[in-house]
Amino acid sequence: MLTRRYFLRISALTAAGYAIAAEPILAQAIRTDTTGLVAGDVSIKSGTDTIAAYEARPDTPGRYPVVVVISEIWGLHEYIRDVARRFGKEGFYAIAPEMFQREGGVGHLTDVQEILKIVLNVPRQQILQDLSATANYARGQAAALSERVGVTGFCWGGSTTIQYAAYDKKVGAAVAWYGPPGRGYRDEPQPVSGFDVAKDITCPFLGLFGEEDKNPTPEDVRKFEAMLKQHNPNVEIVIYPKAGHAFHADYRQSYRAEAAKDGWTRCVGWFNRYLRA
Repeated sequence: MLTRRYFLRISALTAAGYAIAAEPILAQAIRTDTTGLVAGDVSIKSGTDTIAAYEARPDTPGRYPVVVVISEIWGLHEYIRDVARRFGKEGFYAIAPEMFQREGGVGHLTDVQEILKIVLNVPRQQILQDLSATANYARGQAAALSERVGVTGFCWGGSTTIQYAAYDKKVGAAVAWYGPPGRGYRDEPQPVSGFDVAKDITCPFLGLFGEEDKNPTPEDVRKFEAMLKQHNPNVEIVIYPKAGHAFHADYRQSYRAEAAKDGWTRCVGWFNRYLRA
């Protein structure tokens, strides 16, 4: 039976802009305001379609390195918008695309398995096309340093960061947060995983993982690290003790403040080092 309490919870989460199925712990969620920023929704042409995105950058005149922010399976919800604003406060032009718009979005869905069915069925080529369109949109903006583009993502977005860093040779740096390298992306003649494309990642790559994560496990992470380092001298992998999956997701019970803060410092430092040089 659907209770009044359930509907109130759903209404609150929807109003706050979070994905319903993620069940955020709103009291601990970090909220970043738009003071000093230009921030808002934009539309991006991708092939014959148009996808939504959210951007945030400093409101002072200048040109800023671009960071493409890729969501978890929840799509473009409030946490990802907030992360974009955090990058804006750090002096970046951040842009986060809605990766599941053609599928009708997933933020309104309550069943995680239903969400996964949608997300895992999105073709790899469509994902890469949409991310290329997003990066190119940002490159075309007057406030962007068009030759300085980085990419980062969380969970599914972390795995997708691996895929995109391997695909787009113009990416200047990548930071993947707890993305399983073994996750297969729908392609022909067979799915493509992060292990499959590790040899193609030549940009500086930072991976941030939790020791208690079950997917990816520390063993998977070390295997991926070894594969990366065979072809790339600029690789750093951090595995945080007492942290599991989604340790940066401050709106969820999985949040681990110490690991999240250290990871954020490393992430921003990585982009400062490789996108501002």
